[in-house]
Amino acid sequence: MASETIAIACDHAGFDLKESLKKELTERGFDVLDLGTNGPDSVDYPDFGVAMGDAIAEGKVRRGVLVCGSGIGISIAANRNPAVRAALCQNGLMAKLSRQHNDANVLALGSRLIGIETAIDCLDAFLNTAFEGGRHQRRVDKLGA
Repeated sequence: MASETIAIACDHAGFDLKESLKKELTERGFDVLDLGTNGPDSVDYPDFGVAMGDAIAEGKVRRGVLVCGSGIGISIAANRNPAVRAALCQNGLMAKLSRQHNDANVLALGSRLIGIETAIDCLDAFLNTAFEGGRHQRRVDKLGA
């Protein structure tokens, strides 16, 4: 059975955390589609949020992870694509609820706000929590309308 591919992208501020999470995903058996950036030189976060949105909308991946300094700008950029439901999370409970209630398909993290342990907690919850559906489905449907 083929492994699921998870897309990952960041700006310069998120580069180190992205690389750590990329390694974590690979160690867990996921294939990783790295959408950049590929170093610490200054870049514009919207470019990478848009790249994530395109990867989701084009069906290259079902889920992704975004990282910038705060997580705010890159998640705003990704969420402009109606196929994306990016959730900015600062702890595992937020990530769990984003999956259960909002069917989030992109986890956004702020590298200047959380450390690697918290980021891994968020990643665990994001990867291992199913969408509950039910009463939440009609709300999620409205998000993409």
